[in-house]
Amino acid sequence: MDRPGIVGSEPDRELEPLDAPEPATLPEPQPSADGHRGYEPVQPRWGVGDFFRKLAAPFIGLGYLILKFGGLLLKFKVFTTGLSMLVSIAAYTWLWGLPFAVGFVVLIFVHELGHVIELRRQGVPASAPLFIPFLGAVIGMKQLPDDAWKEARVALAGPILGSVGAVGFWAAGEATGSELLVGLAFFGFFLNLFNLIPIVPLDGGRAVGALHPAVWLLGLLIMVALLVVSPNPILILIVIVGALELWRRWRERAEKADYYRLPVQQRVAVAIVYLGLIVALALAVSATYVERTF
Repeated sequence: MDRPGIVGSEPDRELEPLDAPEPATLPEPQPSADGHRGYEPVQPRWGVGDFFRKLAAPFIGLGYLILKFGGLLLKFKVFTTGLSMLVSIAAYTWLWGLPFAVGFVVLIFVHELGHVIELRRQGVPASAPLFIPFLGAVIGMKQLPDDAWKEARVALAGPILGSVGAVGFWAAGEATGSELLVGLAFFGFFLNLFNLIPIVPLDGGRAVGALHPAVWLLGLLIMVALLVVSPNPILILIVIVGALELWRRWRERAEKADYYRLPVQQRVAVAIVYLGLIVALALAVSATYVERTF
């Protein structure tokens, strides 16, 4: 007897399983240098060209902005000073890292601000500080002070205010236990002490003009000795400029006799402040010296 089913249907048959796809065949790994088979991880490529392209990219962008907007922005002294500060920070960052570079530029700014304040107090037109990487900063003067006494006050105002700024970093470092801030204070004290070497164009050279021109020769000898002990392009530049300035001022000393003719009390006041700063800064440099750990 036939089994009941649907009319026209095919006889029952067993379903055949579907064939499973064959696994993909992976390429046979190639033997490595040591004879073992395995896959080499993808290695990132790096070259000198890539490094310099990445390094130059921010400066190219900055140059484009300067070319496009420079005519408008350079009319503002604040922009000029700020831009030169950023360039100096970028330069010092390569040596010491960003936090230290920012603090160091701030210390230079405070130092230069002392000069600006005294110049403007005397009624001498002065520009805002313009920062030059690895050389500090400069201030433009449209005229010299009236005499060597006023020039000495302008020269000493920078180290005085700069030392106050370094004391601020020192106090903050002691309060917070930050060796970074104490290290910045050390650099601030050392920077101001170095500037008191009695050779133009340093502040010390402009200050001792109120004492006696012969002190400039002492400053030149000190700088030459430093250059012999530690050759440095910056020291070479200071020695060259200092020698030329010493020769020029010595030749003009007769023509500008009135400029350097000062009452005794003014000479004594300059000597006391000048020598007192040297002693105080030398002690501060010794007190704030720490091994760099930041």
